Amino acid sequence: MKVLFAIFEAEPFAKSGGLGDVGGALPGYLQEAGCQTRVIMPKYAGIPQVYQDKMRSVARCKVDVGWRRQYCGLEELELDGVRYYFIDNEYYFKRDGFYGYYDDGERMAFFARAVLECIRFMHNFKPDVIHANDWHTALIPVLLREICGSQPFYYEIKSVFTIHNLKYQGVYNLSVMDNLLGLAGHSAPYEKMGFDGGVNFLKGALLYSDAVTTVSPTYAQEIQHAYYGEGLDAVLRARSGSLRGILNGLDYDLYDPETDRALFANYSSANWTNKKVNKRRLQEMLELPARGDVPLVTMVTRLTEQKGMDLFFHIADELLSTEDVQLVVVGAGEWEYEQNLRALASRYPGRVAACVTFDNDLAMKVYAAGDMLLMPSRFEPCGVTQMIAMRYGNVPVVRETGGLKDTVQPFDEHSKTGTGFGFANYNAHELLFTVKNALRLYREDGQTWEKLRRRVAEQRFSWREAAQNYARLYEKIGARV
Repeated sequence: MKVLFAIFEAEPFAKSGGLGDVGGALPGYLQEAGCQTRVIMPKYAGIPQVYQDKMRSVARCKVDVGWRRQYCGLEELELDGVRYYFIDNEYYFKRDGFYGYYDDGERMAFFARAVLECIRFMHNFKPDVIHANDWHTALIPVLLREICGSQPFYYEIKSVFTIHNLKYQGVYNLSVMDNLLGLAGHSAPYEKMGFDGGVNFLKGALLYSDAVTTVSPTYAQEIQHAYYGEGLDAVLRARSGSLRGILNGLDYDLYDPETDRALFANYSSANWTNKKVNKRRLQEMLELPARGDVPLVTMVTRLTEQKGMDLFFHIADELLSTEDVQLVVVGAGEWEYEQNLRALASRYPGRVAACVTFDNDLAMKVYAAGDMLLMPSRFEPCGVTQMIAMRYGNVPVVRETGGLKDTVQPFDEHSKTGTGFGFANYNAHELLFTVKNALRLYREDGQTWEKLRRRVAEQRFSWREAAQNYARLYEKIGARV
């Protein structure tokens, strides 16, 4: 089975979040699962020069973007047994960052057309399946059928589309159907992509793909309901027979407290001594009292509503005024939440460290130093933060939604089982009650807490299992007549 994996980010070339982790990890495990896998992504200006220097030019061609004919270069590089292709166009991709530009719709349209055109130039590789990821690549399944569907070369190519976050969809004015996509004379796309008087790229992918996946089983069920469906729940219910959730994994070689160079001191789940060193050193660095007895509560997060910041700020003062805790928050995001976090730190000097930034080395230090990690998300398609925290023995306190529900088993006081603490409803009092329960166990039953911490650190969420599930899905849609 030949699979072309289309994505806008892949570690170590480009990463702004969890999507980059997927692009960097999953293709290698797909190879291991028996799929001949190649990855295609934009050639960004920010790709480290050490990789750009190793890229080899494969082809140059012109790509239609509505009435325009744009240059497209195809370059390739092999890394760790996986061949990566890079779509080169400096006008679209020689920019700071990956997204957030006024012409993102045009950039995504160009990329989709370029991917389909460049397949012709891939030596000894015609994909059986194109696996597109998130709204940035959502036009690939649409154009595969509407533009390329009449060409025999493309007849047998199937498509899989993975939703990494349904909130981001790519909604544009109807004029893009002609100006960008060249679909003015096609009736089906207007019906399938129409959305609130405009065009929705992601909706098109949901209706044109041969199979649709998302990144956790619970999220696959949730998005078929209005609360989580972001206006597309009816479409997802209609496609429920072709929709499934496959849980993301974690790279346990990359995230390893025994070898992580970002830590103050390395340690393992068999010997927590140096975890205490990390806690003390982080406290000193952030100018918090270096106390081993105080529970260190942490958050590594985007400061957005999705991540439950409104719940957090509803309980923060009560938590800090009634409990002897230290709080460290690392993250950036919406201005209001950033200001609220700075104000909280000013009200509780020596108790709260507000790191309004995103610094990966600092984040790893916080994972290693923390006793518990808060993730009160409104919704969470999969979540990687809780997986990393668990690897480092940082006990998660989560809302039971999406991938958080699939990865964290709530602690049971009677059986002493579980891998964290959870609450079901999006409610500030439930969050506060759950955090207090965790603090009570930490203070009153150290032996049970240490067993819980060890159990948490030993959890494994395997990319290997995810890849095997995807491989079976590719075989299933490839076998359809």
